[in-house]
Amino acid sequence: MPGWCGVTVLRFENVRKVFGPHVVLDDVSLDVPAHSVTVLIGASGSGKSTLLRCANLLETVDDGAIFLSGREITDPRVNVDEVRQKIGVVFQAYNLFPHLSVLDNITLAPRRVHGVARREAEDRALALLDRLGLRGKAADYPDRLSGGQQQRVAIVRALATDPTLLLLDEITAALDPELVGEVLNVVASLKDDGMTMVIATHEMGFAREVADQVCFLADGRVLERGSSTQLFGEPQEERTQQFLRRVSARS
Repeated sequence: MPGWCGVTVLRFENVRKVFGPHVVLDDVSLDVPAHSVTVLIGASGSGKSTLLRCANLLETVDDGAIFLSGREITDPRVNVDEVRQKIGVVFQAYNLFPHLSVLDNITLAPRRVHGVARREAEDRALALLDRLGLRGKAADYPDRLSGGQQQRVAIVRALATDPTLLLLDEITAALDPELVGEVLNVVASLKDDGMTMVIATHEMGFAREVADQVCFLADGRVLERGSSTQLFGEPQEERTQQFLRRVSARS
């Protein structure tokens, strides 16, 4: 099989996913270039989260193919663990282990999955925590942290394995409004670093600010895609216009 290379980091080709009688993803094709931010927007149930779960092989596709750096990862011969080592994932639920300290939460995967020495894993974790303003929390347990701090730790944990791609699924949905900004600032800084990201979000202002490419999903299809300026400023599809009017009215 080909190695991990190529300008397009993530590619969906005619991806279809069905749960029972419900078509969740319907012929989705999408390219995510290296060092870019692709933002998925759309109403709940439009397929955003399922698309991310398929990208990380948490869900199997029923048709079509997904490629990571030129390699088909939906090929049944692919080593799923190898694929996941190259993808960092952050969900709206922090999913931190409550019985482990912040430092141990972050270093668990590098040590147990990647075989990184404890000292090396801890040095990288502490450097990342320092960058995100959390070094002083390294010995704390998750229940001692605010929601925003826990989500930042979850982001650090995803970055600790030096992933090729970062998937972020509604990472501010569980946060109090006053904590949303601190998490979004972290994501904006990752964009400045050139991290390749795919983000599902309901935060339209944030999407407008960070996205290189915005995709509006409806009924499991990418109904419209374009630059942030184009899609938010001059959306072409009526359903895109209706969606943006609704979210604007709620904000």
